[in-house]
Parts: sequence; structure tokens; C-alpha cells
Amino acid sequence: MHTVILVLIEVLIVIGLSRLIGLAFKSIKQPLVIGEIVAGIMLGPSLFGLLAPHVAASLFPPETIPFLNVLSQVGLIFFMFLIGLELNPKYLSGNIQAAILTSNVSIIVPFSLAAILSLMLYPLVSNASVSFTAFALFLGAAMSITAFPVLARIITENNLQGTRLGTLALTCAAVDDVTAWCILAVAIAVARTGNIAGAIPTIIESIVYIGFMLTVGRWFLKRLATYYRRTGRLSQLLLAVIYMAVVGSALITELIGIHLIFGAFLLGAAMPKNADLVRELAVKTEDFVLIFLLPIFFAYSGLRTQIGLLNRPELWLLCGLILLVAIAGKYFGTYIAARVSGINQREASALGWLMNTRGLTELIVLNIGLELGVISPLVFTMLVIMALVTTFMTSPLLEWTYPKRLIKLDVVEPNLDTETTTETTTSAAESAPNYRILVPVANPSTQKGLLQLAVTLAMNYRQPAVVNPLSLIELQEDYAFESTPVEAERLILQRRQQLEELINTLEPPIARSYVHPIIRISSNVARETAQIAQIEQPDLILVGWHRPAFSNNRLGGRVGQILSIAPVDVAVFVDRGSERLESLLVPYSANIHDDLALILALRLLINRDTCMLQILQVLRENHNQDELSYELHKMMEQLPASVRDRIEIKTVESPEPIQAVVAASETVDLTIAGTSRVWGIERQTLGRYTDALAIQCRSSLLITRRYSQVTSHLASVLPEISNSESTVKQF
Repeated sequence: MHTVILVLIEVLIVIGLSRLIGLAFKSIKQPLVIGEIVAGIMLGPSLFGLLAPHVAASLFPPETIPFLNVLSQVGLIFFMFLIGLELNPKYLSGNIQAAILTSNVSIIVPFSLAAILSLMLYPLVSNASVSFTAFALFLGAAMSITAFPVLARIITENNLQGTRLGTLALTCAAVDDVTAWCILAVAIAVARTGNIAGAIPTIIESIVYIGFMLTVGRWFLKRLATYYRRTGRLSQLLLAVIYMAVVGSALITELIGIHLIFGAFLLGAAMPKNADLVRELAVKTEDFVLIFLLPIFFAYSGLRTQIGLLNRPELWLLCGLILLVAIAGKYFGTYIAARVSGINQREASALGWLMNTRGLTELIVLNIGLELGVISPLVFTMLVIMALVTTFMTSPLLEWTYPKRLIKLDVVEPNLDTETTTETTTSAAESAPNYRILVPVANPSTQKGLLQLAVTLAMNYRQPAVVNPLSLIELQEDYAFESTPVEAERLILQRRQQLEELINTLEPPIARSYVHPIIRISSNVARETAQIAQIEQPDLILVGWHRPAFSNNRLGGRVGQILSIAPVDVAVFVDRGSERLESLLVPYSANIHDDLALILALRLLINRDTCMLQILQVLRENHNQDELSYELHKMMEQLPASVRDRIEIKTVESPEPIQAVVAASETVDLTIAGTSRVWGIERQTLGRYTDALAIQCRSSLLITRRYSQVTSHLASVLPEISNSESTVKQF
């Protein structure tokens, strides 16, 4: 019982630390799995055992290690099943000839370099009990493998799944994955038998079993899929049969003499790719595997990773040499093959960095090699460092080589394919006269008022305009099934249909042609919105108000983040449900944010002939009146008489300005108020009266924050006032 209690305590520590470190790495735009691997290493002799050796020995005594090993092996079986399940033939539908050439060369080059490196490493870090052939094969497999699951998530998070680069990378990684597992199977067979000749029976038996699974096994699995379609649900009985098949297949490959992970992977790959079945099976399986079992595998690996073994400069040099060979072999092999296949220089370079992703798959290979005694703990540690570095560097190098401004955004128009609409919107973005509003839409079913206001602000007959509803599908999990490219495409299509339904409700019908949605996958909505704003360069971001659920902070959550970091003018819409837009109120107190509020009100006034505007100035006792700036006066004088006649400037005296504004808001449809000059300095306020207005205002409310005094919201509507608006001074 004492051992069981210790194991449970270890599991608690492992899961908690894995989540904590994983989320920390995710916050710096790294895959969650990298943080979990680091957490495992931290629990081992490399950190915990170094800082508190006695505590580490008490928490992780030798008698508990076999229990962790069993749990980690079960986790590996089902994780490899999930990898096979996600290996969709759709990934092979791209430029298959270029992919096969690129993938094979990206394996051959690092494998060959690893074989050459083995000639030097073998006498230094191995012993006579290990054959050179097995050592070279394992080192070659470790150098040439690409982690398909991690690469697929990087592609999804960077919205590359619909681009030529993303499609080619997925195809290459899928081919690479299958090829690398075959190499590893041969390496295991050689390691267990001692030479290639002795491994031939094992290889033949493996081929026979693969053939059996792809014929008889696939026929049986199709029958299960047919049963699923008929019942419409994944019952516990059906799930039990599938899990039994996973374990049974794993046992067969272990008995054949390769490794149990191959049987699980093969069964997943042979599963019919019925979208609903795959999704439900993955969702039901992955939570327990990814949250509970895999962190135990990382901890088990970390307990065997001893960075302290690299205790001499020459060993660090060897580690650096391994890292250099791994990176250079994979990168240049991929780059050269891609260039020969006709891929341009930038995409070929980005593909080279993507194929360097090794991650968890590499860790699986290394653990097998260590268990078989083919690689020593020293080599294991060096290769773990290589796996971490190559995976860690992928995202920043991809961003450097292929920045997001070069990735075409997913823009949708009715009856047009994605490529055509993307080009149309891109050209629209580059057209200087266009007035553009970016509208983050969190929930299409509840934000019609927000989008209708954006269309009303943008649309007039004097200036071309574009409204971009921005729908960011936030992935809560990292390497779960929902973040695979196939699932991401399904979510994008679903969101596209929802947005089309929303757009079709906008009035007048002609306004719908102004609206071009942008749909993207994101792991951080506020940061992604700011990045898209830099790419698209809209004149205004119009965002709906979302009060944080667990905080009184008015600037909490995504709205506060967008207000803080978006590099353009921002307006926050508090929708009270009124569909009318005939009367406007602008409380004016002479700061640049109030200037923006007034300018947007004037734009609405110009766009709607029936709209009326009241500019309200509230005077306190012994307080001078806040005059409109000279530029605003001049601008209003240049408005057509038909617009000026609908503007009323009203001054009232009140000791409580907020109450005067709230009272005035009862008779209007929309109040437009600027934030304070010092908004956001006080942690929980929007500043001045705006914070209270967000709660007390009787009408719908638009809160404005000005970023740049150069941005002109009226210049193209009234060209003769372009100079005066762009020179509004800060007060």
C-alpha cells in the first residue's frame, strides 16, 4: 500500500507540474507538449534530483518506477493509436509527387549524415554489447523523424492548413511519419536479434501483419464503422471492442519482435476515416490519455534524462554536433528537394523548418532505444536536448521565414471559392480609398447589432468600404483532436455558414456586398486581432462589449486587451437591443478620444439622412466650457448644410456630469463617448464617466479610443476636409 500511495502522489505532482509548465510555454507561443517534456525533465535528476536529492529519492524511489513505466506504456499505446487515427488520407491529396520526393530526401539526407556521425560516436559513447548497425539505425531514425502531431498543430495555429505550404508540409510529414516508423521497426528488429540477417524473419512477419491489417483488419473495422453509422453513437460496447483491438494489435507487434506502439499505430491508421466516428472516438479517448497518461510518460523519460552526464566541454561539443547534424540534415534535405520540385525559396525554407519538428515522437523513439540498450543514458540525454531545441525553434523560425503578413487570410464571399475571395479582399485592402472596419465577432448568433452598426458606419455612396467580420476560432487545447487541420477546416466551414446566415439578415440588402468575413484559428484572440489589424490596416476596430465573468475590471478580458494593444482606433459597442439609429448623443469634454467619438458620429450623420446628433457639454460649477478644437469647428463648418442642420450643440450645468449624460441618453438611440485621456492607467476603469456609462447608459453605447491622430474617418467622404481632420490636436 505504501508504494501505491507514493505512485498516486507522484501522479498528482506530475499532472500538476505538467499543466503549469505546459501553459507557461504556451504563453510564449510554444507547443504545450514542449512544456510538458520540460516538466518531466525538471522532476528528474537534471533539476529536482540536483537541488533536493534526498527529497527526490523519497518521492521517486526505485520501487515506484516500474509502475510509472507501465502507465506510460499504456499511454503510449493509446497515443500512437490516436496518431494513426488522425493520419487522414486527405493529407496525401496535395502535390504527392513533390511531397514524396521532399519527404524521402528529408529522411535520406539526415539518415546518411547520422550514419557518418555514428562512425565517430560509436567508439566514444557505445560499447561492444551493441552492434554498430543497430546503433547507426537508431541514430538515423532519431535524426530523420518528424513529429506529425506537433507539426499538424503548428500548421493549424498558424492558419497554414489552406495554403500550399501547409498542404505540402502535412503531406510530407505524413509520408515521413510512415517511412520513419518503418525504419524504426527495422532498427528494433536488428537491435533485438543482433544483426540484419537475424532480423529478416521479424521483418517478414511484420510485413505479413501489415498486409493482414490493411485487408482483413480494415474489413472488420469497416463493419464497425457501418454499425456506428446505423446507431449514430459510439456506445460503450463499441468503444470496448475498439480498445480491445488496440491492445490486441499492440500485443501482436510486440510478440512479432518490433514494438507494441506499432500495432496501436497500425490499427489507428487502418480505421475508416468516417469523420463523426473519428471525432467521437478521438474526443472520448484523448482527454484521459493526454492529461493523465502522457505526462507520466514525460516524467518517466525525465527521470532517465541526466543532463549532469554532460560534465565535460567535449561532451557538450558532441551534443552540439548532434544538434547541428540533425538541424542541417533535415533542413537542407527538405529545402533542396523542395526547390527541385519547383517550390519557391521562401516556402522551401519554411518547409525545412517545419520538418525539423521532432517533439513527442522523438521522445518515443529515444525511450525505445534506451530500453533496448542501443543508446546509452548519455546519448539519450543528448538526443532529448536535440528534440527540445529543434521543436522549440520551429515556431519562431517559421514566423521569421514566412511571416503572417504573407499568409493569405481565409476570406469568404458567396458563390466564390476561397482563393478568389482572398485575392479580391487582398486587392481591396491594398486600395487606398477604401474605408475598412474590422469587427471581431465572438458569437454570430448574438451580434447582429454590432455588425449592422459597422455596416452603417462604413456604407455610403461617396466612398468604397469594406467591413471584415473577424471570427477567430479559439482552440482551448493544444495537441488534441480539435486542433488537427481536418477538424480545423470543419470548424471554419461551420463558422463560415453561421456568418453567411448573419450577413444575409443585414439591411439594406445592398450592404451585404460590403461584408467580407475573415475566419481564422487562434490560440490568443486579442493578440491575433492586433496582428490582423497590423496586416489589414483597418481604419477602425469595432468590438462588442464582453464584461469579464470573474472580475469587476472593466478592462479585463479580450476587450481590454484589444483596447490596450490594437494599433488602430477602437470602438467598443454596448448593445442595448435597439434597432433604431435615428438620434445620436456625444458627450464632449475635449480630448482626442472625444474627438474620435464626434468624428464617428459625423460619419453616421453623413451616411444616414434621417439621423440627428446632439453634442452635449456638461459644465460643473466654476468650470470653463470645453470648446471644440479649431480643427473640429472648421470641419463642421465645411459639412453640407443638410448635415449641419441636424446637429445641436447643447450645454448644461450639473455637479454630477455622469447623471446629466445618463439622463440625456434616455431620449437617444446611441450614445458615443470617448475614453478618458488617462484611460487604463487606473487598473479597473475605462476612465472619467465612461466606466459608469457602460453600466448606467439608457441607450446603446459606443466607447471610442483613439490610437492615431493621422487616421482619417471623414477624409474620403468629404475630401475638402481631409487636411483638417488629420491634424486634430491632442488636448
